Amino acid sequence: MTSTDDIARQTLVRRGFALEYTTLGWNVIGIVVLAVAAVSARSVALAGFGLDSLIEIGASTVVIWELSGTGEHRQRRALKLIGAGFALLAVYLLVQSTWVLASGFKPHHSPLGIGWTAVTAAVMFALAAGKARTGAALGNPVLKTEGRVTLIDGLLAAAVLLGLLLNALAGLWWADPVAGYVLVYYALREVREIFFSEH
Repeated sequence: MTSTDDIARQTLVRRGFALEYTTLGWNVIGIVVLAVAAVSARSVALAGFGLDSLIEIGASTVVIWELSGTGEHRQRRALKLIGAGFALLAVYLLVQSTWVLASGFKPHHSPLGIGWTAVTAAVMFALAAGKARTGAALGNPVLKTEGRVTLIDGLLAAAVLLGLLLNALAGLWWADPVAGYVLVYYALREVREIFFSEH
């Protein structure tokens, strides 16, 4: 590898770290905001989105750990940890969506939740695109996979936002848990990709 290649790779690694630390910081703040919004609105969806933020924090921590070292064994372990996060997210969304639909639980309106999830969706989509490009340039499957975790986080933010808006504007309380089922599919697809495909 030439000196120029080495400098380019170091730049990409620094960009990967910056993307992960930004994701980490955003989700740490998000847990506090979502806790306040969930309690004030008695919203199961917002509480669930807080749990998704915890999974994203775990996934970002895994990638930061992986970027700090090298080796195929370390990458495989990191991918499995991210896959476990996807599996937990799928189980949680399945249980939460089913419970909300079965119980007919109707949350209050949440302007704070609407504002936070709208901004979060835009931020997560931008971070996911950056991780996908940087991971591809580095040839790093862990960063690319975690970019898909971030994309799902953005999709979940959009789904929660849609549910909150439909509840606030039209009284359609069931829209949020129905959107959750769509996200279960995406999460399970990623679990299959991580655990049952060759990397």
